Amino acid sequence: MSRPRVHVTGAVPARVAAALAERFQLVDQPQGADGVLALLTTTVDAAYVDAAGPQLRVVANYAVGVDNVDLEAARERGIVVANTPDVLTHATAELALTLMLTLLRRVAEGDRLLRRRGSWTFALEFMLGESLAERSVAIVGPGRIGLATAQLVECLGARTALCGRGDDLAAALADADVVSLHCPLTPETYHLVDAAFLARMRPRAVLINTARGAVVDERALVDALRNGVIAGAALDVYEEEPDVAPELLELENVVLSPHLGSATRSTREAMGMLAVDALVAVLVDGRRPANAVV
Repeated sequence: MSRPRVHVTGAVPARVAAALAERFQLVDQPQGADGVLALLTTTVDAAYVDAAGPQLRVVANYAVGVDNVDLEAARERGIVVANTPDVLTHATAELALTLMLTLLRRVAEGDRLLRRRGSWTFALEFMLGESLAERSVAIVGPGRIGLATAQLVECLGARTALCGRGDDLAAALADADVVSLHCPLTPETYHLVDAAFLARMRPRAVLINTARGAVVDERALVDALRNGVIAGAALDVYEEEPDVAPELLELENVVLSPHLGSATRSTREAMGMLAVDALVAVLVDGRRPANAVV
């Protein structure tokens, strides 16, 4: 009996590749595949699944977010879509905390100063930053990662406010020293952080984004940073990845990282094995995986 055919849309860790090769016949194109393991850089829309063919039964997305997948198109065609929750929660929360501290304590700014051999000497007023202790952190999107981030910053003495997009968000923005984004990218959250959102933040506040780039209107963010509407921003995700808006690169009050939220070896392997498990559940065991979103 032939093994189910699976297409993988990009390179995966060796352990994940071995697990796939053990259970499936790997094919170079989605056409004719029974399952697809999709990296978040692959847009799986109606045209994609139609080109793959009516035999396609499952898309295992190698990410917790599924904004690269047309869920309605999958639902209409009876295709199961799975994601990779839980296993990346702590790693992404760690990075959110890292970005907060790097920005508030001006670590990246200091690194740039030293690398360009700028003049400096120890002084009591030199490059003073801010502590998280006794600061208010608004967690926008209190899901798994948002809650884990809240726990980490509370360990450092910060106060947290968990909020969605209603009145609680407006109140939190008015009080927050740090606004940390953890919401999924949906039509409702696209450009959630626009000029009006930024204007509601305090001038001394900073913005952290480890969610999805398009949650933030980057042009509005650049304007706010240039004009002192907010004090700074730290970003791990961008509207047009892998491109980064050139204006962001020029600002000293910005910390940038290249989408490293889940980037530990153990986390990426665990994510991949969850995706493999979803493919096995549908294509081998004939059951719906626990991590299915459609």
